[in-house]
Amino acid sequence: MLIRRNEFTPMYKGFFDNFFNDDFGWKQSNFSKTETTLPAVNIKDTEDNFFVGMAAPGMDKNDFKINIENDILTISSEKKEEKTEENEKYSRREYSYQSFQRSFNIPREIVDSSKISAKYENGELTVTIPKREETKPQAPKSIEIE
Repeated sequence: MLIRRNEFTPMYKGFFDNFFNDDFGWKQSNFSKTETTLPAVNIKDTEDNFFVGMAAPGMDKNDFKINIENDILTISSEKKEEKTEENEKYSRREYSYQSFQRSFNIPREIVDSSKISAKYENGELTVTIPKREETKPQAPKSIEIE
């Protein structure tokens, strides 16, 4: 049996379209199903810390809230802007509202949540999550034989 291309293509076309544009497949953008944007996040693991870097240009450090509860680190932001212009012939009011929330599981046995710190600089929020001393790699130790 010979399968012609035009008979084969439609069967898989919808699958691949959905796979590359769905939350369960590979995402090509930072948009959620609700069409809201989520800031890009980078997570870096070093010997001493985890770093969570979040691109959030145009924000102010006071626009962010960072909480940790039940081993979940939550970074959220809410920003409201309102402009009003009054004139003899018209009145114009423009406003915008931006918000997001990202949550991360923090392993209690590895990190010291009492020492988490954050810094906002040049459009990037960086959260530093220190590791517990006992979980850090230890230098080799020589054991003396008695």
